[in-house]
Amino acid sequence: MSPAAHNRHVVVRTIERAPLDIVDQLAPIGTATVHEAIGRRGYVGPHIRPIQQEVKVAGTAVTVSSHPGDNIMIHAAIEVCQEGDILVVVNTAPSTHGMFGDLLAASLMARGVRGLVIDAGVRDTSDLRAMGFPVWTQHVSCQGTVKATPGSVNVPVSLGGIIITPGDVVCADDDGVVIVAREEASWALEKSNERLAKEAGTRAQLEAGVLGLDLYGLRAKLVDMGVEFVD
Repeated sequence: MSPAAHNRHVVVRTIERAPLDIVDQLAPIGTATVHEAIGRRGYVGPHIRPIQQEVKVAGTAVTVSSHPGDNIMIHAAIEVCQEGDILVVVNTAPSTHGMFGDLLAASLMARGVRGLVIDAGVRDTSDLRAMGFPVWTQHVSCQGTVKATPGSVNVPVSLGGIIITPGDVVCADDDGVVIVAREEASWALEKSNERLAKEAGTRAQLEAGVLGLDLYGLRAKLVDMGVEFVD
């Protein structure tokens, strides 16, 4: 895509995606571990929350830059979605509209899309949960939208201060949404697995009765900070 594409409304049909075999291994690890493993980066913020519980997914980002209260570009994006994608919709200004519902979900599911991340609102939430289509959203709202204003598909977007490039890895679960840059996917998986192994060892010690105060060297740190232990 040429730099000029950012200055006009475009639907970019062909993008380079993170390898699905790597993406699929990141999914069960969880956002908290991935976020910590890659240097506490990529978290889009607590304002984007799941409408369901106990769902862990990861997929490749198809991005939408949309006008508030207008979902025409979501319809345009569906055509370029493919198996393993997660649709990421970001508005150019704040929006509380219910821009997405069960019919759009049905269309995305037919193309193998794994979920939606959106900084506006969704509706038909009970239907979405019943369908098994996971959503992470800023609002739940029955307020409808129009289809009148152009935007773009598969251009870099910013969500919660995180730049999301088409093809990046989107990890999402009960704890929120974390973005891993496409070119860092393999490294992120390696670091996440290392962290899981370290946590397993730590958990074993804590379950054996070792105190975190001693395991993490916090007792001495508290003393250095002037905290006194008295009986």
